[in-house]
Amino acid sequence: MFPRFKPRFQPAPGDIATALALLTRIPVRAGFGRTAEATWAFPLAGLAVGLIAGAIATIAGWLTLGAGLIAGFTLAASIIVTGAMHEDGLADCSDGFWGGFTRVRRLEIMRDSRIGAYGVLALILSLLLRFTALSMLAHQDVIVTTVIASAMLSRAPLPYLMALMPPAREDGLSVQTGRPPRDAASLGAVVAFVLCWIVVGFVPTVLAASAVTATAFVTARIAKRKIGGQTGDVLGATQNVAEIMALTVFATLA
Repeated sequence: MFPRFKPRFQPAPGDIATALALLTRIPVRAGFGRTAEATWAFPLAGLAVGLIAGAIATIAGWLTLGAGLIAGFTLAASIIVTGAMHEDGLADCSDGFWGGFTRVRRLEIMRDSRIGAYGVLALILSLLLRFTALSMLAHQDVIVTTVIASAMLSRAPLPYLMALMPPAREDGLSVQTGRPPRDAASLGAVVAFVLCWIVVGFVPTVLAASAVTATAFVTARIAKRKIGGQTGDVLGATQNVAEIMALTVFATLA
């Protein structure tokens, strides 16, 4: 018997709409027949989020609102466009990882809709760090480009986490989406890197991408140790922390 031929991964135009439907609240008509393969387009969903947040930053700049207000409206725009799903993941992971003593209990806490002290503190720190970085970037008049770049880079590791880590539970968004082909994850990383190179330049992209990669590695190790794999909340938390690191790098270089 001849071995079954496994076709190589190929992106499809509809993958972009699928990624937008999965990661944002932008109303699009999307199919979900190949959600795992569509994860390569996650950075493009980040591009859409960054463009909208950047447009708000531009309008706020035209109105001469000041760096603090520009940063605040930009941050609010990015949260509204995504439906705060990444913030929800960060809060759930913080409560579950450090509020439970067993894998089963941690997963139970992560599924609970109520928020605890760890989740509240994580959200406060996340908002404070991003607001501070955005204020610095607004003061240097580079907030638009760096917001776009951070939004793309912070979503690039998510397909890798889905491909390389097993789902921590038998149901949920991560299981429904499936495990992406590694080619899809690699394509998404290349897309994010090239677009960020165009937007902010080569050296800032390399430094920010390195920080994002290290952040994703650390969060993956913590998730593996705490719950044995990844969930939708883990992916959301990873994006949130990775975005903080990317913005920090760009603010340092500004």
